[in-house]
Amino acid sequence: MDTALYERAAARLAAFGLTLTEADSALLALAVEKAEWTVKNDCNVPEVPEGLLPVAADMSAGEFLRVKKMFGTDFLTESGLDLEQAVKQIQLGDTTVAFSGDSQTPEQRLDVIIDALLKSGRGEFACYRKIRW
Repeated sequence: MDTALYERAAARLAAFGLTLTEADSALLALAVEKAEWTVKNDCNVPEVPEGLLPVAADMSAGEFLRVKKMFGTDFLTESGLDLEQAVKQIQLGDTTVAFSGDSQTPEQRLDVIIDALLKSGRGEFACYRKIRW
């Protein structure tokens, strides 16, 4: 596992207000490893390119949140995530989605965050892709 990528993913989660516990470190390490292999396999490269480290960190954070949400019944209340202010607007490339009012539940907002983290930057893989023979 790439420790620099682990630190980036942990910093990304901290930016959302999530405080990682000792028990979370193993789960985050698995999420980082999954993101690493996804990038390596999709691009057919032996190491995660430096230009894709932010994308892999977002993928790691998204995978971590997805698994925590799946298995942690009290995750939304215990996580420290402020989902009331978390999602106002999401921009992926030239597409922008803005949310207004309280039309979404905190769980729906978390799902939007997870989806954005897992999918954002995938278009950048093409810049680093190598041909397989």
